[in-house]
Amino acid sequence: MRIAIPLSQGLLSPHFGHCEEFAIVEVNPQQKAILTSTRLPSPEHAPGFLPRWLRELEVNLVIVGGMGPRAAALFEQASIEVVTGAPTGTPEAIVQDYLKGVLATGPNVCDH
Repeated sequence: MRIAIPLSQGLLSPHFGHCEEFAIVEVNPQQKAILTSTRLPSPEHAPGFLPRWLRELEVNLVIVGGMGPRAAALFEQASIEVVTGAPTGTPEAIVQDYLKGVLATGPNVCDH
């Protein structure tokens, strides 16, 4: 399983579409273990591009602070699950909490 997390200054970016880079974290959900973690520069922001790009990278899940409803629908169409309302933190800590089932999420911080 591959999880994408948008980052700004090495931490989860509060707004998905304005991040500097993405952490792509490959995990073994059965073992609740991180296998690899890589960072890729965010491609230029264009409507509908990021779901296709992340699908090509074989991402199954995106964990974000906030994402607009149109973007969330595009991810759903690409068969990528979205978790919104995640707290700021390092990608590794966020993924570990997700794997353990203790990721505390709040409201979607994107309001458009």
